[in-house]
Amino acid sequence: MFRLAVPLVLLLVLAAILRVQEHRTGKTHTFSWLPKGGSDAILQLGLFVLADVMYETVRGVAESNAATAFANARSIVDLEQGTGLFVERSVQAWAMGHRFIIDFANFMYVNSHFVLTTGALVWLYLRHNNHFYFVRNMFMVGMALALIGYLVMPTAPPRFLPELGFVDTIAYYVNVQHDSGLVALFFNPYAAVPSMHVAFSLMIAVPAMLIVRRPVFKALWAIYPLVVSFVVVVTGNHWLFDVFIGACVAGTSALVARHVLSRLWPAAWAWEPAAASAPA
Repeated sequence: MFRLAVPLVLLLVLAAILRVQEHRTGKTHTFSWLPKGGSDAILQLGLFVLADVMYETVRGVAESNAATAFANARSIVDLEQGTGLFVERSVQAWAMGHRFIIDFANFMYVNSHFVLTTGALVWLYLRHNNHFYFVRNMFMVGMALALIGYLVMPTAPPRFLPELGFVDTIAYYVNVQHDSGLVALFFNPYAAVPSMHVAFSLMIAVPAMLIVRRPVFKALWAIYPLVVSFVVVVTGNHWLFDVFIGACVAGTSALVARHVLSRLWPAAWAWEPAAASAPA
Protein backbone atom coordinates (compact mmCIF):
# COMPACT_ATOMS: atom_id res chain seq x y z
CA MET A 1 0.00 0.00 0.00
CA PHE A 2 2.93 2.36 0.69
CA ARG A 3 3.79 2.07 -3.01
CA LEU A 4 0.56 3.90 -3.84
CA ALA A 5 0.12 6.05 -0.72
CA VAL A 6 3.16 8.22 -1.49
CA PRO A 7 2.07 9.27 -5.01
CA LEU A 8 -1.47 9.74 -3.70
CA VAL A 9 -0.32 12.25 -1.08
CA LEU A 10 1.86 14.05 -3.61
CA LEU A 11 -0.97 14.26 -6.12
CA LEU A 12 -3.46 15.61 -3.59
CA VAL A 13 -0.98 18.17 -2.25
CA LEU A 14 -0.13 19.32 -5.78
CA ALA A 15 -3.84 19.55 -6.63
CA ALA A 16 -4.48 21.67 -3.53
CA ILE A 17 -1.61 24.01 -4.37
CA LEU A 18 -2.82 24.47 -7.94
CA ARG A 19 -6.41 25.07 -6.81
CA VAL A 20 -5.31 27.74 -4.34
CA GLN A 21 -3.17 29.40 -6.99
CA GLU A 22 -5.97 29.35 -9.55
CA HIS A 23 -8.45 30.71 -7.01
CA ARG A 24 -6.06 33.49 -5.96
CA THR A 25 -5.06 34.57 -9.45
CA GLY A 26 -8.26 33.73 -11.27
CA LYS A 27 -6.20 32.14 -14.03
CA THR A 28 -6.18 28.56 -15.25
CA HIS A 29 -3.42 28.97 -17.80
CA THR A 30 -1.39 26.17 -16.21
CA PHE A 31 -2.07 23.04 -18.28
CA SER A 32 -4.53 25.11 -20.31
CA TRP A 33 -4.98 22.26 -22.77
CA LEU A 34 -6.88 20.40 -20.03
CA PRO A 35 -10.64 21.09 -19.86
CA LYS A 36 -10.59 22.39 -16.29
CA GLY A 37 -6.94 23.08 -15.64
CA GLY A 38 -4.20 21.04 -14.06
CA SER A 39 -5.58 20.95 -10.53
CA ASP A 40 -8.79 19.22 -11.57
CA ALA A 41 -6.94 16.65 -13.68
CA ILE A 42 -4.62 15.86 -10.79
CA LEU A 43 -7.58 15.61 -8.42
CA GLN A 44 -9.30 13.07 -10.67
CA LEU A 45 -6.12 11.03 -10.93
CA GLY A 46 -5.73 11.20 -7.16
CA LEU A 47 -9.23 9.82 -6.64
CA PHE A 48 -8.44 6.78 -8.74
CA VAL A 49 -5.11 6.28 -6.95
CA LEU A 50 -6.98 6.47 -3.63
CA ALA A 51 -9.37 3.78 -4.86
CA ASP A 52 -6.36 1.64 -5.76
CA VAL A 53 -4.87 2.15 -2.30
CA MET A 54 -8.10 0.85 -0.79
CA TYR A 55 -8.02 -2.08 -3.19
CA GLU A 56 -4.49 -2.97 -2.12
CA THR A 57 -5.58 -2.91 1.52
CA VAL A 58 -8.56 -5.17 0.90
CA ARG A 59 -6.49 -7.53 -1.23
CA GLY A 60 -4.28 -8.28 1.75
CA VAL A 61 -7.33 -9.22 3.81
CA ALA A 62 -8.82 -11.36 1.05
CA GLU A 63 -5.58 -13.26 0.45
CA SER A 64 -5.60 -14.40 4.09
CA ASN A 65 -8.94 -16.16 3.56
CA ALA A 66 -7.85 -18.83 1.09
CA ALA A 67 -9.92 -21.58 2.69
CA THR A 68 -13.06 -19.44 2.55
CA ALA A 69 -12.28 -18.44 -1.05
CA PHE A 70 -12.11 -22.07 -2.18
CA ALA A 71 -15.26 -22.96 -0.25
CA ASN A 72 -17.11 -20.10 -1.94
CA ALA A 73 -15.86 -21.22 -5.35
CA ARG A 74 -17.20 -24.73 -4.78
CA SER A 75 -20.51 -23.26 -3.65
CA ILE A 76 -20.73 -21.39 -6.94
CA VAL A 77 -20.01 -24.63 -8.81
CA ASP A 78 -22.82 -26.34 -6.90
CA LEU A 79 -25.19 -23.44 -7.64
CA GLU A 80 -24.40 -23.41 -11.35
CA GLN A 81 -24.62 -27.20 -11.63
CA GLY A 82 -27.98 -27.14 -9.88
CA THR A 83 -29.33 -24.55 -12.33
CA GLY A 84 -27.76 -26.07 -15.43
CA LEU A 85 -25.43 -23.10 -15.95
CA PHE A 86 -22.09 -24.79 -15.29
CA VAL A 87 -20.68 -24.27 -18.80
CA GLU A 88 -17.31 -22.63 -18.05
CA ARG A 89 -15.37 -25.88 -18.37
CA SER A 90 -16.86 -26.83 -21.75
CA VAL A 91 -16.44 -23.29 -23.10
CA GLN A 92 -12.79 -23.23 -22.11
CA ALA A 93 -12.20 -26.74 -23.48
CA TRP A 94 -13.65 -25.67 -26.84
CA ALA A 95 -11.49 -22.54 -26.93
CA MET A 96 -8.36 -24.53 -26.05
CA GLY A 97 -8.72 -26.23 -29.42
CA HIS A 98 -8.32 -22.89 -31.19
CA ARG A 99 -5.01 -21.28 -30.31
CA PHE A 100 -5.87 -17.91 -31.88
CA ILE A 101 -8.93 -17.63 -29.63
CA ILE A 102 -6.88 -18.32 -26.51
CA ASP A 103 -4.17 -15.89 -27.58
CA PHE A 104 -6.77 -13.20 -28.18
CA ALA A 105 -8.47 -13.93 -24.85
CA ASN A 106 -5.18 -13.81 -22.94
CA PHE A 107 -4.23 -10.51 -24.56
CA MET A 108 -7.64 -8.99 -23.84
CA TYR A 109 -7.70 -10.17 -20.24
CA VAL A 110 -4.29 -8.70 -19.44
CA ASN A 111 -4.70 -5.45 -21.38
CA SER A 112 -8.36 -4.45 -21.72
CA HIS A 113 -8.92 -3.98 -18.00
CA PHE A 114 -6.22 -1.31 -17.86
CA VAL A 115 -5.38 -0.03 -21.34
CA LEU A 116 -8.89 0.27 -22.81
CA THR A 117 -10.53 1.36 -19.56
CA THR A 118 -7.88 3.98 -18.86
CA GLY A 119 -7.86 5.13 -22.46
CA ALA A 120 -11.64 5.51 -22.46
CA LEU A 121 -11.57 7.51 -19.24
CA VAL A 122 -8.89 9.83 -20.66
CA TRP A 123 -10.95 10.23 -23.84
CA LEU A 124 -14.02 11.12 -21.79
CA TYR A 125 -12.10 13.61 -19.68
CA LEU A 126 -10.45 15.38 -22.61
CA ARG A 127 -13.15 15.20 -25.29
CA HIS A 128 -16.42 14.85 -23.37
CA ASN A 129 -15.62 16.39 -20.03
CA ASN A 130 -19.26 17.18 -19.21
CA HIS A 131 -19.97 13.42 -19.10
CA PHE A 132 -16.75 12.38 -17.36
CA TYR A 133 -17.83 13.12 -13.79
CA PHE A 134 -20.95 11.00 -14.05
CA VAL A 135 -18.84 8.07 -15.29
CA ARG A 136 -16.20 8.74 -12.63
CA ASN A 137 -18.88 8.55 -9.95
CA MET A 138 -20.03 5.23 -11.36
CA PHE A 139 -16.49 3.92 -11.09
CA MET A 140 -16.14 5.13 -7.50
CA VAL A 141 -19.41 3.46 -6.48
CA GLY A 142 -18.55 0.32 -8.44
CA MET A 143 -15.12 -0.03 -6.83
CA ALA A 144 -16.63 0.50 -3.38
CA LEU A 145 -19.15 -2.27 -4.04
CA ALA A 146 -16.36 -4.51 -5.33
CA LEU A 147 -14.32 -3.99 -2.17
CA ILE A 148 -17.33 -5.03 -0.10
CA GLY A 149 -17.73 -8.09 -2.29
CA TYR A 150 -14.09 -9.08 -1.92
CA LEU A 151 -14.32 -8.78 1.86
CA VAL A 152 -17.66 -10.52 2.26
CA MET A 153 -17.17 -13.19 -0.39
CA PRO A 154 -13.54 -13.88 -1.33
CA THR A 155 -13.73 -16.43 -4.12
CA ALA A 156 -11.18 -18.53 -5.95
CA PRO A 157 -11.38 -18.39 -9.76
CA PRO A 158 -11.86 -21.49 -11.93
CA ARG A 159 -8.13 -21.66 -12.76
CA PHE A 160 -7.49 -22.55 -9.11
CA LEU A 161 -9.54 -25.73 -9.48
CA PRO A 162 -7.61 -27.87 -12.00
CA GLU A 163 -9.27 -30.97 -10.56
CA LEU A 164 -12.45 -29.81 -12.30
CA GLY A 165 -10.62 -29.59 -15.63
CA PHE A 166 -9.83 -25.87 -15.69
CA VAL A 167 -6.60 -24.43 -17.08
CA ASP A 168 -4.84 -21.17 -16.30
CA THR A 169 -4.53 -20.22 -19.97
CA ILE A 170 -2.33 -17.18 -19.34
CA ALA A 171 0.27 -19.26 -17.50
CA TYR A 172 -0.12 -22.22 -19.86
CA TYR A 173 0.33 -20.38 -23.14
CA VAL A 174 2.45 -17.32 -22.39
CA ASN A 175 4.36 -18.59 -19.36
CA VAL A 176 3.26 -15.72 -17.13
CA GLN A 177 2.28 -16.57 -13.56
CA HIS A 178 -0.43 -14.48 -11.92
CA ASP A 179 1.57 -14.41 -8.68
CA SER A 180 4.85 -13.31 -10.21
CA GLY A 181 6.45 -9.88 -10.35
CA LEU A 182 4.43 -7.08 -11.85
CA VAL A 183 1.36 -9.26 -12.46
CA ALA A 184 0.89 -9.80 -8.74
CA LEU A 185 0.58 -6.05 -8.22
CA PHE A 186 -2.59 -5.89 -10.27
CA PHE A 187 -4.42 -9.18 -9.68
CA ASN A 188 -6.17 -10.23 -6.50
CA PRO A 189 -6.15 -14.05 -6.64
CA TYR A 190 -9.41 -14.32 -4.67
CA ALA A 191 -11.30 -11.39 -6.20
CA ALA A 192 -13.53 -13.39 -8.53
CA VAL A 193 -16.80 -11.94 -7.22
CA PRO A 194 -17.69 -9.56 -8.75
CA SER A 195 -15.91 -9.53 -12.10
CA MET A 196 -14.76 -5.93 -12.37
CA HIS A 197 -13.54 -6.62 -15.90
CA VAL A 198 -17.21 -6.98 -16.80
CA ALA A 199 -18.36 -4.10 -14.59
CA PHE A 200 -15.76 -1.69 -15.99
CA SER A 201 -16.52 -2.73 -19.57
CA LEU A 202 -20.20 -1.89 -19.07
CA MET A 203 -19.48 1.37 -17.26
CA ILE A 204 -17.34 2.46 -20.20
CA ALA A 205 -19.25 0.92 -23.12
CA VAL A 206 -22.75 2.20 -22.34
CA PRO A 207 -21.72 5.87 -21.95
CA ALA A 208 -19.55 5.58 -25.05
CA MET A 209 -22.50 4.19 -27.04
CA LEU A 210 -24.54 7.22 -25.99
CA ILE A 211 -21.79 9.63 -27.05
CA VAL A 212 -20.44 8.30 -30.33
CA ARG A 213 -22.49 8.95 -33.45
CA ARG A 214 -21.28 6.51 -36.07
CA PRO A 215 -23.21 3.22 -36.08
CA VAL A 216 -20.04 1.17 -36.48
CA PHE A 217 -18.58 2.60 -33.27
CA LYS A 218 -21.86 2.12 -31.43
CA ALA A 219 -21.82 -1.52 -32.53
CA LEU A 220 -18.21 -2.02 -31.41
CA TRP A 221 -18.96 -0.58 -27.97
CA ALA A 222 -22.11 -2.71 -27.76
CA ILE A 223 -20.20 -5.96 -28.24
CA TYR A 224 -17.27 -4.97 -26.05
CA PRO A 225 -18.85 -6.12 -22.72
CA LEU A 226 -19.88 -9.39 -24.39
CA VAL A 227 -16.30 -9.95 -25.56
CA VAL A 228 -14.97 -9.21 -22.07
CA SER A 229 -17.48 -11.61 -20.50
CA PHE A 230 -16.34 -14.33 -22.90
CA VAL A 231 -12.68 -13.57 -22.21
CA VAL A 232 -12.88 -13.78 -18.41
CA VAL A 233 -14.60 -17.17 -18.64
CA VAL A 234 -12.36 -18.65 -21.34
CA THR A 235 -9.17 -17.72 -19.48
CA GLY A 236 -10.41 -19.44 -16.33
CA ASN A 237 -10.49 -16.25 -14.28
CA HIS A 238 -14.21 -15.94 -13.57
CA TRP A 239 -17.37 -17.94 -13.17
CA LEU A 240 -20.61 -17.05 -14.93
CA PHE A 241 -21.86 -16.07 -11.49
CA ASP A 242 -19.07 -13.47 -11.30
CA VAL A 243 -20.04 -12.09 -14.70
CA PHE A 244 -23.64 -11.68 -13.58
CA ILE A 245 -22.65 -9.98 -10.31
CA GLY A 246 -20.25 -7.73 -12.21
CA ALA A 247 -23.10 -6.62 -14.45
CA CYS A 248 -25.23 -6.00 -11.35
CA VAL A 249 -22.46 -3.83 -9.89
CA ALA A 250 -22.37 -1.76 -13.08
CA GLY A 251 -26.15 -1.35 -13.07
CA THR A 252 -26.25 -0.42 -9.39
CA SER A 253 -23.43 2.08 -9.88
CA ALA A 254 -25.31 3.75 -12.73
CA LEU A 255 -28.49 4.00 -10.64
CA VAL A 256 -26.63 5.50 -7.68
CA ALA A 257 -24.78 7.96 -9.93
CA ARG A 258 -28.02 9.04 -11.58
CA HIS A 259 -30.55 9.05 -8.75
CA VAL A 260 -28.34 9.92 -5.77
CA LEU A 261 -25.06 11.60 -6.68
CA SER A 262 -26.42 13.57 -9.63
CA ARG A 263 -29.03 15.12 -7.33
CA LEU A 264 -26.39 16.14 -4.82
CA TRP A 265 -24.56 18.25 -7.42
CA PRO A 266 -26.58 18.34 -10.65
CA ALA A 267 -24.50 21.16 -12.15
CA ALA A 268 -21.40 18.96 -12.22
CA TRP A 269 -22.32 15.32 -11.62
CA ALA A 270 -25.38 14.84 -13.80
CA TRP A 271 -25.00 13.06 -17.14
CA GLU A 272 -26.05 16.33 -18.80
CA PRO A 273 -24.83 18.91 -16.26
CA ALA A 274 -25.61 21.90 -18.48
CA ALA A 275 -29.21 20.79 -18.89
CA ALA A 276 -29.50 19.88 -15.22
CA SER A 277 -28.33 23.31 -14.11
CA ALA A 278 -30.62 25.21 -16.51
CA PRO A 279 -33.63 26.92 -14.91
CA ALA A 280 -36.92 25.03 -15.15
